[in-house]
Amino acid sequence: MGAQRGRLTPSDERKQLQVLVAEAQAAGASQVKACEILGLSARTLQRWSLPNQTQDGRINAIKTPANRLTDMERQRIIKVVNSAEYGHLPTCKIVPKLLDKGVWIASVSSFERVMKAHDLLTHREKSKPSRKVVKPKALTATKPNEIYSWDITYLPTCIKGVFFYLYLVMDVYSRKIVGWQVHDTELTTLAADLMKDIYQREQINPNQVTLHSDNGSPMKGATMLATLQELGIMPSFSRPSVSNDNPYSESLFKTLKYRPEYPEAPFEDINAAREWVNGFVNWYNSEHLHSGIKFVTPNQRHLGLDKAILANRHKVNLEAKMKNPSRWSGKTRDWSFIEEVNLNPAKKEDKKVA
Repeated sequence: MGAQRGRLTPSDERKQLQVLVAEAQAAGASQVKACEILGLSARTLQRWSLPNQTQDGRINAIKTPANRLTDMERQRIIKVVNSAEYGHLPTCKIVPKLLDKGVWIASVSSFERVMKAHDLLTHREKSKPSRKVVKPKALTATKPNEIYSWDITYLPTCIKGVFFYLYLVMDVYSRKIVGWQVHDTELTTLAADLMKDIYQREQINPNQVTLHSDNGSPMKGATMLATLQELGIMPSFSRPSVSNDNPYSESLFKTLKYRPEYPEAPFEDINAAREWVNGFVNWYNSEHLHSGIKFVTPNQRHLGLDKAILANRHKVNLEAKMKNPSRWSGKTRDWSFIEEVNLNPAKKEDKKVA
């Protein structure tokens, strides 16, 4: 029977097996036992009896698409993309140009599949190919004076197109503004002087602080970088044109410019600008209950007072719940201490790659 089955087509072999099982069942055998003797799964036999089972149902069956490119078409694509007329163009431009001539070979995706198979899918124009800019190194602060973030923002003046420049440095861990200056110009030397002042006031040790900023010229100027090296402060930079890499400074500037006290009219002179910024910094550091640090002030967190404050809030909440438990359907509010703050943390997929 094995030799006979070997000469049959799959369709004829299927029919013959179905007949054999039917004969066995008519003689009193069970379908499962008959299939077992024939080396056939009962489930397979049942599936054969369903309608529309003329096609190959195997999962790993090798199928050839009806619209697959022929070898001649593939060779034609290779010839076209390597020609003098089209060799410098990307596929998204080759196909339209061919259509304008009344020629159709294949779709853009088919062109790209053929080119990829022959290692031809490279940058094909004179412009520099786009490059992936590496995300800044993830930084973590577990105490004050470990990571600083800084930037410069414009303050309007009475002269259109002329601005004052606010240099602002904050501690990422505590959100405290550790230094600021207002000038009428944007210079790397002024930024370097600000960092020297902060270094002395905060009593920073060499290699203690990482200073993060964007890619502006004051941030990457030779004087600024030399000063940071002299002080032992490690620089860190955002990707070009990516503001999200410096989120703490961006958020601080938004808080500053959306304060109700922010002047609607331009600043009359630089002294007026400095006076207003000084008042804002005092409010922000000493009175502002910052949502990112569990509604304590930046000064309280910078001085390490927030842990006791949060523990006391938790205690008061628990006592209130014990007195009147019906007011709470679950746990009391989370006043747990924030152990660390991250700047540009790696995403899950980045961690997997690492």
